[in-house]
Amino acid sequence: MKNLVAYITSGYPEKSFSIDLALALGENGVDTLEFGVPFSDPVADGPLIEKANHKALELGFKFSDLIEISKVVAPKVDTLWMGYFNSFYQQDMQKLLPLAQELGVHGLIIPDLPHEEALLYRELFEANSLANISFVAPTDSKERIREVVTHAKKFIYMVAYTGITGSGKAEDLQPFLQDIKSYSQTPVYVGFGVNAKTAKEKVKGADGVIVGSAFIDILLQEELTHSQKITRCSELAKIIKEEINS
Repeated sequence: MKNLVAYITSGYPEKSFSIDLALALGENGVDTLEFGVPFSDPVADGPLIEKANHKALELGFKFSDLIEISKVVAPKVDTLWMGYFNSFYQQDMQKLLPLAQELGVHGLIIPDLPHEEALLYRELFEANSLANISFVAPTDSKERIREVVTHAKKFIYMVAYTGITGSGKAEDLQPFLQDIKSYSQTPVYVGFGVNAKTAKEKVKGADGVIVGSAFIDILLQEELTHSQKITRCSELAKIIKEEINS
């Protein structure tokens, strides 16, 4: 069974909605939830997620909101925090990682923390039984791939192309995927540009997909009620889960 990871922007449009949406997704095919920490300059994200980030901040998102959301969701659905390093650093990693473990969070995804700098925190992550998700991209050399994935935990985030999230750019991922799997037994999930139309093709040879912009597109549709947004996101999750396992 191939896995579906869903990204949603924490606290957008409000905390209670994030909780309701997360629990609904967990009941409709999503294996892991990736709670995005709103940030003013989300450099690895496309325009939809960037817009949701900005809206969440305008509505007054605070890091404590993520804590409160996770307190409810993490015991029920496999949970990760996705954010830019400054967001976590400001909370003091020495205090934040033990708190994450206490809440039941299983790891962090930090796209702007280079592998070399992430090594400085490896012992802290391991001491708290947390994964610091490793990224690999098509531009990486085989030597680089081996270095990054050798100690990867939980799953390896395979960037489907060189760019930002939310685009459906196509490319042959198989040689890249084979290189990753030759160096690690850790599951490989494909992210960037994955939606209902592309999921079946992108998951070939991989162990799962990571979907963000397709869900955020629904959340940004202001004409929909909160209930309608949750219903549509749940339907989308079911479709993608069926696609990647058919």
